[in-house]
Amino acid sequence: MISRTLITSLALAGLALGVGCSSEDRLKRVEDQVTDLKVEIFKLRSQVEDANKKADEDREAGATSRAQETRFRADLQETMRQLQDATRVLNNRLGDAVQQRRAAPPARPAAPQEDAGATSEDEKAFNAAVLDYNRGNYALAADGLALFLKSRPQSAHAPDALFYLGLANYNQKLYNQAQPAFERIIKEFPNSNQFLPAKLKRAQSLLKQGLKPAAIRAFKEITEAFQGSPEARTAKQELDDLGL
Repeated sequence: MISRTLITSLALAGLALGVGCSSEDRLKRVEDQVTDLKVEIFKLRSQVEDANKKADEDREAGATSRAQETRFRADLQETMRQLQDATRVLNNRLGDAVQQRRAAPPARPAAPQEDAGATSEDEKAFNAAVLDYNRGNYALAADGLALFLKSRPQSAHAPDALFYLGLANYNQKLYNQAQPAFERIIKEFPNSNQFLPAKLKRAQSLLKQGLKPAAIRAFKEITEAFQGSPEARTAKQELDDLGL
């Protein structure tokens, strides 16, 4: 090993003596070229690092954009769902009013003033509770509706109040509190226009609580027993989303 190194050193020394000054100039140029090459490599490496950094930033920006789009779609769907629920309640209240008008006996010549006053107070109390819901004050709405139902259990607005109470808790993600309100409608007011919407919201509340088997059974019951209804279409969509 030492001999080989010595021979190599002697050969290089001889080569240096043979080429003289021209070799020194040539070596200087090579050193300069190597230095320039190192500078170019450094620049290229910096460019690659910058490109990688920008690519990472673009990926992060893309992921953020996709996440924002997903959240926007979810918020939009939630807003649409709330509007549909509110529209359903109003339509059902209108239907109840029409049915009551048709079923009402002929008007008496002199109705007691206290009956009209009681009806007016009942309406005002209900509307006051619903007003908080419409403004998005779901906690206040839930308290007001619970108080309304406690103080006026025989009110004609009881099914609507229960449905709004369920929605107010549902919109606060208090699904375990929303479920009993919908179940009361199903059990106590089977002839109410809120009956089928309550069955749908009960099923959705079950799903939100992670009670998937019970929710699936509830959705299937709606699709099979109430075909063609808006609630059946929504229930089918829920089942489709679950891959069923």
